[in-house]
Amino acid sequence: MTLFGLEEATVIELAGAVRPSAMASADASADASAWGAVAAETDAPRAGDVFARAAWTGIAEPGDGAAGLLVQALGAAPALTAVLDLWTPGRLAAAVAESGSGGEAGAEGADDLTALLEQGLQRWRPRLSSAEVIRSLQQAARGTTRLLLPGDGLWPAGVDDLGLHAPLALWWRGVPGALLALSNSIALVGARAASGYGEHVAMEASAGLVDRGFAIVSGAAYGIDGMAHRAALASSGMTVAFLAGGADRYYPSGHDELLGRIATLGAVISELPCGAAPTKWRFLQRNRLIAASSAATVVLEAGWRSGSLNTAGHASALGRPLGAVPGPVTSPTSAGCHRLIREYDAVCVTNAAEMAELVGERMLQLTLDLPAGEGGAAGFGGRTSEQIRVFDALSTRSPRTVNDLARRAGLSAAAVQGSLGALDLEGVAHERETGWVRAG
Repeated sequence: MTLFGLEEATVIELAGAVRPSAMASADASADASAWGAVAAETDAPRAGDVFARAAWTGIAEPGDGAAGLLVQALGAAPALTAVLDLWTPGRLAAAVAESGSGGEAGAEGADDLTALLEQGLQRWRPRLSSAEVIRSLQQAARGTTRLLLPGDGLWPAGVDDLGLHAPLALWWRGVPGALLALSNSIALVGARAASGYGEHVAMEASAGLVDRGFAIVSGAAYGIDGMAHRAALASSGMTVAFLAGGADRYYPSGHDELLGRIATLGAVISELPCGAAPTKWRFLQRNRLIAASSAATVVLEAGWRSGSLNTAGHASALGRPLGAVPGPVTSPTSAGCHRLIREYDAVCVTNAAEMAELVGERMLQLTLDLPAGEGGAAGFGGRTSEQIRVFDALSTRSPRTVNDLARRAGLSAAAVQGSLGALDLEGVAHERETGWVRAG
C-alpha cells in the first residue's frame, strides 16, 4: 500500500522520526532527554497526516489563507491528495462547500471560492515534490528538529487566533517546557540598529519580566531582539525565538551561538521546513506568530518604518495588549514607538512592572475572531505582499523567468507578472533577454 506515491512503511518511518513521545504530553517536567524515545506513529492515517502537514509547510508560504481553508475543510492528508491528483478548482470548491466545516470555510461564495483555490493551485503545484518533503524530514530528524501539530499538548494555542492564516504545523528545537511557557509570555521586539538606551531598556525589561514569571518571546534579530533573549537567559528565564527560515538555519549568522543556547534552554520555532531560507516576506509573516503566541507585545525601540511596527500591527489586530516604550523626542530610533502611542493606542510603558500590567494577574484567553490577512496586519509598507515576495525572489546577478519566480515566491505566474510590472516602474527590477533581475 502507498501513501502520496510512497511506500506506507517509508511514510511511517519519516513521520515517527520527527515526533518524539514527549510531544504528545503536556508534562512540564519533560525535557530533551525524552527525544530519545520516538512516538509510535505506526498508524498509517496518523503518519499520513504528519507527512502531509510537513509537506504543506513547504508547499504553501506562511499565512496562505487558501491552504488554511483547504486543510481546515478536508484535512491535511486529503487536501494534499486532492492537489496531487490534479483536482480542478471547481471540484475542490465543491468539496470545501460540502465539508460541513462551516465558519470560515463556508464564508466564501462559490465563484470567489473557486477563484481563490485556482490561485492557490497555481502557487502550490510548482512546489509539489515528494523528494523535497523527504529531504526536509530526514534533515529535521538528523538535527533533532521536531514537528508540532495542532492539537498536540505543546501546541501554542494563541496562534489559532490567526484563523485560516494560522500555521499548519510548526518545526521546533528545544525543551517542551519552553512551548508550555508561551501561555504566559510577553513579546519584546524592537530595532535592529538599537541605541545604547534601547538595549539597556531591553535588558532591564527582559530580566524584570523573567523575575515576574514571564517567558520572553522575540525574533532573534540583532539589536533589541538579541538583547531581550540574552537577558532572559542570563536571568535563568525561559525564552522562545521565532525564525523566518528553517529551524535548522540560524539567522542572522552572527547569532548562531545565541540561537544554539536558546535551542538548548528554551525553544527555536519556525513554520518553514528545514533548509528554508529567510526572506523579507517570511520575516513579516513570522511577526504574526510572535504576536499571536504571546499574551502581550511590547515595542522597546523602533524607527518610523521599523519592522517591529508590523508585529505591533498583528498584536493590535488580534486584540492582544500592546505597549510601547517612549524615548527621547529627538531620537529617530524611538519615532516608531511614539507613533504607536499616538496613532495606534499602544500603552506607554517604562519598566517591567508596567509591561506585566498589560497582561494582568490573570492571563487573558482571547477568543476574538480577528485573523490577520496575508498582507500583514500592520500595513506600514509601501509595497503589496505579492510585490515583496517577488522582490525577495529576484537575484541581482542571475536572470530568472516568470515561472521560476512564481515557484520561488509561491505565487501564480499572473501575480508575478503583475508585481514585476510594478517593481519595474519603481526601478528596482529590470527585464533582460533571459529573465528578470533585481536592480543592483
